Parts: sequence; C-alpha cells; structure tokens
Amino acid sequence: MRLGILETGAPPDGVRQRFGDYPSMFRRLFGEDAHDYATFDVAAGELPRATDACQAYVVTGSSAGVYEPLPWIDPLMDFLRAAKGKVPLVGVCFGHQVMAQAFGGKVIASPKGWGVGLHRYSIGEARAWMDAAEPIAAPASHQDQVVELPPGATVLAGNDFCPLGMLDYGQDRAISIQLHPEFEPAYAKALIEHRRGSRYTDVEADRAVMSYEQPDDRRRVGGWLQRFLETA
Repeated sequence: MRLGILETGAPPDGVRQRFGDYPSMFRRLFGEDAHDYATFDVAAGELPRATDACQAYVVTGSSAGVYEPLPWIDPLMDFLRAAKGKVPLVGVCFGHQVMAQAFGGKVIASPKGWGVGLHRYSIGEARAWMDAAEPIAAPASHQDQVVELPPGATVLAGNDFCPLGMLDYGQDRAISIQLHPEFEPAYAKALIEHRRGSRYTDVEADRAVMSYEQPDDRRRVGGWLQRFLETA
C-alpha cells in the first residue's frame, strides 16, 4: 500500500538528530517495509496533488495549534475534507486535532494544562481492527484538546484529563488519537528533558519521566492503526 505521511511538524533540534523526524518514527512503528511510504512536508506548503495520490494517509503531530493563523493549516483541512470517505485517514496528536477541527469539531488550548508522560485511556467502544477492549497506555505530549465532537464522530477512548482521546468517524473512513504510539520511550523522555523548565516545571518533568518506568502499549496501538489503514 502506498501510505502518505502528512508531516505537520518536527522534533526540536538536538532531539531530532538523535531520534529522527516524525515520518521515520511512523516507519519504525509500522515497519520500514510494510508500505510504500511517501512523505509530504505540509508545514512547508506541500500536499499531495490529489486525494488518490496515496491509498491512505497519516497526519503527524506538530507543535502548532489548529487555531493559529499559519498559512498551511487551512489547505491541510481542505485536503482532509476532500479525502474524507475516499481513502483511510489516521490522525495522531495534532493530526487528531486538525481532523476533528476540519470535520466540524472544536479544539482549544486546554485550561487543564499539559498532558505529558505515559497516559492510560479506557476503551469505550471496541472496533474490529482492535485486538481487545483492554485499556491502553501510550505517550502523551499535548496541551490542546478536542473539546467538541464533529458531527457523526464516536468517542472510542479517553480519560478524565482528555475525554475525547480517540475518535472514529464511521463511514468517513477516518480515526484519530491524541496519544503518540510512534514515540519510543527514549525519545519521549528526551523531549521532556528538552522542555524542562520551559513548558514543564521540574516536578511535572520528573513525574512524566518516571511514568516511562511502566510498560506501554504503543506497539499494540500501532497495530490498531495499521489494521485500520489496511482494512477501512
């Protein structure tokens, strides 16, 4: 399958040199040889020439907010609306937010503050591409949240901090998740350390780093996304 990765941001300098960019993280998550990958630098103004340029798309994370007046965000939302229902779409973190906003939901900078570290979501509704309805634990790194559901969307998973944490858009052949299954724990911890003292206090950073002593379900969630892309 030709899988398009819509790259909407990049890890910070210094961290990126050690762990690679977001497309490389998704290639490692899914398998380097699992798909014919095509990357589009959306933040630099690059989008696929047509929705059928690839058989499916993944929208990556970004430090941008969907409500910011950046020149590439509206074209990305136009592309997602055009692709909706025609090809499978998966959104992760910023991808989750921009899909929800594009499809009629609402995203804000949450007054709850930053969600960072290993977060656990309960599964509200299971789907055939899941293996089970057991809770999942995967890296979180966000302040923005989806706070209003798009019309026709169903909440699949979330927690008290982020209730609308995973959405299914039904016949529109799209799903999205706020968590980061593509983040390896070493990268997640390096990102926290990079932001220590700026976005996070020492107490918040210490707590988030310690959370990665627990086992995670990132491979399991990556398998869900993979099966969805292949079967939707």
